[in-house]
Amino acid sequence: MTPTRAPEPTVPAWAVVSAVAAPVGMIGGWTLAAALQGTFDPVLETISALAASDVTAPWVMTAGLALTGVAHVATAAGLRPLPRLARALHAVGGLATLAVAALPVDAFSHPHGVAAGIGFGALALWPGAAWRPGASGVRRRGVALGAAGVLTGLLVLFVAELQGATPDGGAATGLTERLVAGAQALWPLVVVVALRRGRRSTPDA
Repeated sequence: MTPTRAPEPTVPAWAVVSAVAAPVGMIGGWTLAAALQGTFDPVLETISALAASDVTAPWVMTAGLALTGVAHVATAAGLRPLPRLARALHAVGGLATLAVAALPVDAFSHPHGVAAGIGFGALALWPGAAWRPGASGVRRRGVALGAAGVLTGLLVLFVAELQGATPDGGAATGLTERLVAGAQALWPLVVVVALRRGRRSTPDA
């Protein structure tokens, strides 16, 4: 008799909502917050500057960061088909994003920087832990490691800009931060949608 294999966990429908909420909070937050400023250079200035206490409506970017953090934690809980390490790193990234929201850069410079570093790092690395042997799609080793490589590369570029170690002397700090933050907010949505579509297209055993 062939032993019955336990059914693979599925991604719940509510994870789609949380996965959509992350880029809405991050990208929508910085777009609206920047629009409310009298003068703001999104290529040079950072996302955190939009949540500083001396800007117009700092609560907009703060709320956007908080929404993104909560969304990441919720999505990590819903990505049940992924290895626990990937989900844990994803959740850590979300919790660190919440800490960034709670610690404005102008009032808590050092802890803000630590939280941002942890968040960016965890959200760049978690896709690399999401692969499974023999899996296809977003859980294939090449795809998972490729996604982590791209996110990490963008993060390295941002850090280089932040430190003024690039040929432009850091003139694109804001732009590179938006590239990495936007990509990190969007990748969980890609994974959620792909896993749910893959489940629907797999015939029942």
